[in-house]
Amino acid sequence: MLELSLGLKRCPSTISHRPCLVFENWIIINVQWLHFLCFQCERKYFLTLLRPLRSLTHLDLSCCGGLGCLDYLDEMQCLMSLVLYNVQGVQSMIPAICSIKSLRHLDISQANEKHGKFLDENQALLLLIQNLPNLESLDISGTNLAGTGAAVMHEGPVNSDSGVSDIPGLKSRAFRPLEFLGLYGTMHGACHRHDIPAKRISGDANEQQILTAAAAYLDRPEILQKVLNDLYHLFRFESCQDLNMALTLVLGAMDRHRTEKHIQISGSATLFYIVKGKEKQVFVPHIKKRIVSTLLNAMSAHKDDDTMMRNGCLTLCQFKIPQDVLFEYQRLVEILLHIVSDMEQEGFVQRIGIYLLNSLACQVDGTQKQLLGDMGAMDKMLRIIEDRLQRRHCDDVLEVAWSTMWNVTDETAVNCQRFLEGGGMDLFLRCLNTFHEKEELLRNMMGLLGNVAEVKHLRPKLMTSEFVNVFANLLDSNTDGIEVSYNAAGVLSHMASDGADKWTMTTPRREDVLSRMVGAVEKWDLNTERNINYRSFEPILHLVNVNHTPECQHWAVWALANLTEVYENKYCFLVIEEGGIQLLYALLAHEAPYPRIKELATKVIDKCREQFPEHLVFHQEMSSSVECSRSELVLMPVLAHMDQY
Repeated sequence: MLELSLGLKRCPSTISHRPCLVFENWIIINVQWLHFLCFQCERKYFLTLLRPLRSLTHLDLSCCGGLGCLDYLDEMQCLMSLVLYNVQGVQSMIPAICSIKSLRHLDISQANEKHGKFLDENQALLLLIQNLPNLESLDISGTNLAGTGAAVMHEGPVNSDSGVSDIPGLKSRAFRPLEFLGLYGTMHGACHRHDIPAKRISGDANEQQILTAAAAYLDRPEILQKVLNDLYHLFRFESCQDLNMALTLVLGAMDRHRTEKHIQISGSATLFYIVKGKEKQVFVPHIKKRIVSTLLNAMSAHKDDDTMMRNGCLTLCQFKIPQDVLFEYQRLVEILLHIVSDMEQEGFVQRIGIYLLNSLACQVDGTQKQLLGDMGAMDKMLRIIEDRLQRRHCDDVLEVAWSTMWNVTDETAVNCQRFLEGGGMDLFLRCLNTFHEKEELLRNMMGLLGNVAEVKHLRPKLMTSEFVNVFANLLDSNTDGIEVSYNAAGVLSHMASDGADKWTMTTPRREDVLSRMVGAVEKWDLNTERNINYRSFEPILHLVNVNHTPECQHWAVWALANLTEVYENKYCFLVIEEGGIQLLYALLAHEAPYPRIKELATKVIDKCREQFPEHLVFHQEMSSSVECSRSELVLMPVLAHMDQY
């Protein structure tokens, strides 16, 4: 089988080491398929090239000019497929086409209907059909060859199942329908007619026609973008039954035409409705991965287009973040950082981008949090905050910028340092003074400072009268329940845990601050529900050991008592798993903690025992636990896991 395709737009990628024919400045590569070379030349070139190829079976002349009337094809009696897509002057070629009796597939479609107007269109189509007895597939999309739509009775024997054609030129095929008929974009709405003699039809009348069109025109971007628009409207305003086929075609279209912006926009809009639908749970992991990768390819290729980025972000929001995107974590972060820093300030895309970025910073390990910092997340968040401060404008983007930094600094010292070195404390004070009534903002800022205060070598940078006075005053805050007061006490507890000699300021006095902190802690309701999520208690358990400053222990054991009381299923296990029970036993045995601290510690132990009564930690000899040194308790291994529970 010999196949030749001459047309527009791209060459094959493997053309070396092949014998070739040279015609003046034209080179024809001797391969089975030669896709999309542009031929705009005199008729003699096609005559010279094609007349000797009498055994040719497939010929694609899409977008070629200067073809003449094609009379040089009259000896190609083996030709089964002839594609003249977007070729002008097809009317003059009809006699030559009619002479190729072997044709099974004929494509004379047009992307622009002004080139698809035939004289005496019904007769032109009828002539083709009558002279091509083996024709099984015909594409007349974008032309007027389907006529105006008046029904024409077939003159042969009457058949109760058929016998009428709403396309006059196809009346002779009423009893022998074509396997495929391309009617997409035909004049007078041909694809919407009732009696069409074809088994499969490309058009826009219904789901089946649209999906057929998408499959047929995957390599024709100018048509494909229109088909994808139709598919988008189908999903948005109606419903699609063949979801798998639709998804396959949309992904195929987007993957083939990454640089075609309109295809990417229409495709991503359709993907949004596909993954948003109730069927999204049935997507297997490799399908989810392909959807995500295709979206990111589109967003990377058109990162400055607002619509593309909006569609991509909205579609990504339908997935589980970060779980479903971890395999593309770095690439997605790069795109989102571009969105939040380089696109329109206060625009919808920036808002959704920063929400996604914040979600990516949640529930990931320290390596990924550090990666976020390495890629400039802290710097870009600080710039956003500076922008909002200069305009004295507090919005959800400002709040989420602080929330993102709160997440990115969690147990990640290098990002805490980046915050301080980027002028974060100055921005904190300015936000506090400018937007002091914004509860969510204040909570996020104090949560972030809690992370900074957990880093021992950074605490001296917080040890100024200005900062400590601010933290101490926030102890009395009722903002967002107890959260702001709680975080302020946490910051001060960590600062005080370094000892009196590290308290380098004269005012406020250390003992006064600690006294105010204890007073604040005792005002909190132990049953308060929290807007916080701990992945580890390591920083809190560190404070349980600070016998030289019982006030630090007070905040720590209150935190444990509250969390195990309100969320016992989650946090009792975490206390046990991280060796907290042993540390609390040691606290009970030490003389420094005052009674209220030991009372709270006992509550934690009792609640954990209630949840996991069979755990080994509760069956060890109490006397040996009491006699162990603090260092031994810290190193004591957790001997059992909770899997059985």
